Amino acid sequence: MSCCDIGVKVDIPEGSKAIVLAGNPNVGKSVFFNYLTGIYADVSNFPGTTVDINHGKYNNDIILDTPGVYGVSSFNDEERVARDVILNADIVLNVVDSLHIERDLFLTQQIIDMGKPVVVALNMMDETEANGIYIDVERLSRILGVKVIPTVAIKGKGLREVAESLYDARRGNKTTGIDNYIMDFMRKYPDISEEDALMILEDDPYVAEKAGVDELPGFMDEIYKLRRNHINNILKDVISEDLSKASFASKLSSWMIRPVTGIPILLAVLGLMYYLLGVGIAQKLVDITEGYFMGQIVSPFITDIVSRFISQDSLVGTILIGEFGILTMTLNYVIGLLLPLVIGFYLFLSILEDSGYLPRIATLVDRALTSIGLNGKAVIPMILGFGCVTMATITTRILGTRRERVIATMLLGLAIPCSAQLGVIAGMISRVGPTYFFVYVFVIFAVFALVGYLLNKVLPGESSDLLLDLPTLRVPEPVNVFKKTMAKSKMFITEATPLFAYGAIGLSILKYFHILDYIIEFVKPLTVGWLQLPKETATAFIMGFVRRDFGAAGLYTIPMTPKQALVALITMTLFVPCIAATMVIFKERSRNESIAIWFGSFIIAFLVGGIVSQVII
Repeated sequence: MSCCDIGVKVDIPEGSKAIVLAGNPNVGKSVFFNYLTGIYADVSNFPGTTVDINHGKYNNDIILDTPGVYGVSSFNDEERVARDVILNADIVLNVVDSLHIERDLFLTQQIIDMGKPVVVALNMMDETEANGIYIDVERLSRILGVKVIPTVAIKGKGLREVAESLYDARRGNKTTGIDNYIMDFMRKYPDISEEDALMILEDDPYVAEKAGVDELPGFMDEIYKLRRNHINNILKDVISEDLSKASFASKLSSWMIRPVTGIPILLAVLGLMYYLLGVGIAQKLVDITEGYFMGQIVSPFITDIVSRFISQDSLVGTILIGEFGILTMTLNYVIGLLLPLVIGFYLFLSILEDSGYLPRIATLVDRALTSIGLNGKAVIPMILGFGCVTMATITTRILGTRRERVIATMLLGLAIPCSAQLGVIAGMISRVGPTYFFVYVFVIFAVFALVGYLLNKVLPGESSDLLLDLPTLRVPEPVNVFKKTMAKSKMFITEATPLFAYGAIGLSILKYFHILDYIIEFVKPLTVGWLQLPKETATAFIMGFVRRDFGAAGLYTIPMTPKQALVALITMTLFVPCIAATMVIFKERSRNESIAIWFGSFIIAFLVGGIVSQVII
């Protein structure tokens, strides 16, 4: 046994074997796990979704499914977990994506170099052949020294042969020259196992510490180079290509990541996304669910029932059925507004994930977003923000670090007008002429870029690099898309509803004790003195906090000069997020981060609006 213990408690009976599934992200390991154990595990076409260790019985033995990793090491949590499980394996079933064999064979050869008995499942062979690539499986098996079985797991092809071959697993042929390193090291440390010796030679500090080795040998680069050269030589012997037979999906994949063709494709997809989510759901469907169903049927019914027992003007009545009541505003927002938005977003995101297009979008726009501390994944929440900032804030979960999520959330709440607000803005800006329109766009874009740049400089830590596989493009599985959409939507609504209730109670109390009126009076010096706007705009800004489009609509009815209209629109766009988005921000970010984002938006909105006012008015 290795010196490393499995980091999860798995009961492996005495005499039973530990059969470990290992492979890169997104190679189809979960399908093999399901087939061997009969247990369902989440299947996704987006890299990095398997994080926990799934385990189940196969005959009298135990199958363990490890996280998808590119190598056995300790560079991140997934690799550390996978390393510990593989080091304790009796048999390793290594699943390889045949279309990306040049990448996946590094892990295969590393496991072979560890001296583990291995069976290789060469998966997705149908897609490899569709791309005009031919792999000599028998020759590959001879060179590696282990059994290699071609499979198309999602269609069930080769699964039975893999299952029947598990107990024929054998040690393979190690990388040429690597035994010299291992033998020299084990002469110095004779009590260390062969696989632990390899991990220490590859500069794994955790294994070295457990084995009592004080100083790392520092041979990782030399060993990795040996292994990479060895794999390159194997590929020359076993792969042949006929690109004239490449499928349309392969050609489309190539077009998607080239700027000349990829940008038009991206614009078309994002336009469709905006129309379906930003217009179809955020406007038309929400008009029905929130405006008609909740606003004209459910809320009046609840108000009528409750008001028979409690005065609507009382404190309890204000909290329950007032303008910001738990049974009115909270239910309206959660059921009428959030529910259709959340389901629509997760449905679209699941389709993008399972089709394999999401990582291609990220790859295409990555360079443009690195200057503001984000990577290519951030394009999704930014575009969705033009539909609904509340929905877009949820999508910041796809970003790799807390630092990136803070930057994206701040920029969404600050400089991205939602679709409801955009309609009113377009109506107002059309009345003041194209010059003011271009000034408006320039100011908002400049604030977006400058704030992102400054946050990137001042926030501690570093943003994550964009490290993604480009999985094969495929038609999403409807059942998988449906299951993920429903599960994630249910989880979000369950978590978000209490926050909306707390917000409703707070606003109702402020309303009942007329504190909101004092707040309106308090901001008048800012609106009249600093922004040089009519005093009525103070009410519009307060309503903008309740709903961004309410605030913008409030400005629409106030007589203003074209210059005042420009200042008002810039300030309203940069103003704090609406209460729905604010509640989601407090749910997604820490309390201190959320407070900083909220007050930061408030200060920047009036600062920039005032500067524009002083310059042009």
